[in-house]
Amino acid sequence: MSNTIYFTPGPAQLYPTVASHINNALLEDIASISHRSKKFHEIYRHTDSQLRELLGLPADFFISFTGSATEIWERALQSLVIEHSYHLVNGSFSKKFHSFAKELGKKPQKLEAEFGKGFFHDDVKIGNEIELVCATANETSAGVYTQESTLVEIKRKNTDALLIVDAVSAVPFSDFDWDSIDSILFSVQKAFGLPAGLGVWVYNQKCLQKADKVIKEGCNTGTYHSLLSLYENTLKYETPETPNVLGIYLLGKVAEDMNKIGKKNLRSQTLEKAKMMYQFLEKNDSYSAFVKEPLHQSPTVIVANTSKSSKDVIAKVIANCELPISLAIAFLILNN
Repeated sequence: MSNTIYFTPGPAQLYPTVASHINNALLEDIASISHRSKKFHEIYRHTDSQLRELLGLPADFFISFTGSATEIWERALQSLVIEHSYHLVNGSFSKKFHSFAKELGKKPQKLEAEFGKGFFHDDVKIGNEIELVCATANETSAGVYTQESTLVEIKRKNTDALLIVDAVSAVPFSDFDWDSIDSILFSVQKAFGLPAGLGVWVYNQKCLQKADKVIKEGCNTGTYHSLLSLYENTLKYETPETPNVLGIYLLGKVAEDMNKIGKKNLRSQTLEKAKMMYQFLEKNDSYSAFVKEPLHQSPTVIVANTSKSSKDVIAKVIANCELPISLAIAFLILNN
């Protein structure tokens, strides 16, 4: 595998075991099997079980696959919102999630933070009309992290609204309280170190009940990738359409590799690396952390201000680094 360093949070450097898993997939002819076959059922079941273990997912949550996390924004708004959604916006991705709601003809509200800043639960004031609260665990564009405890408090104060969390670039690091979250979504090309082209939608029974209600209200929830359509196929370890079979296979294998290391170890390793990075930024006069509030500093996407051109800094790092950057941290550099 290449030792090239990419200063982007995703697509990230491939996880070290991906190459061998791809070779095995080719030997097993995985890319040519039918998505209605027994072999695919086994692949789906394996990936489902490994993700459940890695995420600590309860039995009453379900896992479905789409083309991307971006697609899930749209599908979730179609299936879970009749009129009113509420969005915590603190970067380009959360902003786009909010814009999707407007484009779909919903009546979204938002609480917007300055770029580089996050939210405390006391900041969030949600009306009784809100059906779906849309939060971002890790705003990739800014390196801003939302503490799991903040999400718990938001849900505690708004029990009637569903809470969906964009967990792209946060999982598998995040340790969610599944009693407080109804759904998460993510893609695989960031913290999982996999090729792009696969979205993962995790949701509970409450989401399914709301999707049924939305349909009964006469709303259009989409077609083959509506939540209920995905769910019906998920029960059979299938998908409504021919999916990214190779992507699902690789996700299951990498999740298995991560489970062998252990979620606790993955989190501690990531936190230790993040600590070293932030300490470097704090002590070096040429750099500073872009996100100032320690509680909102991301452990997985670290953003720095630089006194010199980011292009020059990146070139120098690449020239002097013999090893690929850690998969746990994508170091983005912004100009002053």
